[in-house]
Amino acid sequence: MKKPSKDTISRLALYLRALQELSKDRSSDTISSQDLSRELNISPDQLRRDLWYFGQFGRRGVGYSVESLKNKLSQILGLNKSWNVCICGVGNLGSALLTYKGFKEHNLNIIAGFDVEANKVNKKKNGIDIYPLEDMKKVIKAKAVKIAIIATPYFAAPAVMERLISCGIRAILNFAPIKLVAPPQVKLRNVDLSTELFNLTHFLSQA
Repeated sequence: MKKPSKDTISRLALYLRALQELSKDRSSDTISSQDLSRELNISPDQLRRDLWYFGQFGRRGVGYSVESLKNKLSQILGLNKSWNVCICGVGNLGSALLTYKGFKEHNLNIIAGFDVEANKVNKKKNGIDIYPLEDMKKVIKAKAVKIAIIATPYFAAPAVMERLISCGIRAILNFAPIKLVAPPQVKLRNVDLSTELFNLTHFLSQA
């Protein structure tokens, strides 16, 4: 079977979030593909194609069980497990990520931070221990960290990524304003906040 694309996986996360919100307000236990797709401004056909990769979820004329689909999507996305996460760089952005409560809701546990500045390490932020980079290997092993977030300045990000990979990390989310390239065995996602904002300013400038 053909593997789902990155866009499909991204949409699954949107479906899960929408189901979580809808389940708080709906009195019905089921939802149709039309209703769910309408919440996300996509076509019902696109939604059904995305779910098709992973099996049969709904019943014709009945729709999807909200709880069952939520559980299935959580399992597909690996959110039925608990994942330990570290943040590299605890400046303004890194510190904000340390305090973000939404991670915990999805079984993502921020359990360590790393930095190079002496006045930041060997302390706690939001109850989370901050370590010097030199301790990265032993901390990642001891705390079974599987995912890393890079929130360093751009010039430090490549070396931090290499250090993380050498410590056995295979999943990295990069917020540093530089596009990193990882080896094939590492899943790397670059999130360039500046570029996204530039897209918005371009849109507004053309209005």
